[in-house]
Amino acid sequence: MSGTGETAEGELPPYAERVLAVAELIPAGRVMTYGDVAEWLRDEEPPEGLPATGGGGPRQVGRVMALYGGAVPWWRVVRGDGRLLPGSELRALAHYREEGTPLRAAAREAEDHIPRLDMRRARWDGQQNGGAAP
Repeated sequence: MSGTGETAEGELPPYAERVLAVAELIPAGRVMTYGDVAEWLRDEEPPEGLPATGGGGPRQVGRVMALYGGAVPWWRVVRGDGRLLPGSELRALAHYREEGTPLRAAAREAEDHIPRLDMRRARWDGQQNGGAAP
């Protein structure tokens, strides 16, 4: 979730740069899943100067966010089930409330009483108009 944003050499791997670039595109109050970001990167041309090679799926996106995501809005790249990132729930929740991200109340049987993201309403499809994912 909130890595240092640097490698030992001070440069990010190209795939990490691409993942972080997508995270920065997600509008306030919206989210994309790790899988959404991976799919976006498979479908989109890389930004000028970044290679198209390399990449991965949701796990690789999660790893990039864990290692380097501290400098971008990490709370907007989320799990597909809408649960908040373990260990960072309260920090993420503060961001979601500040941005007006749609949330669902915690289930009565939930021990932590932490709400979940309302994925149907919060998920961003990558369109500049901010439309919901289909």
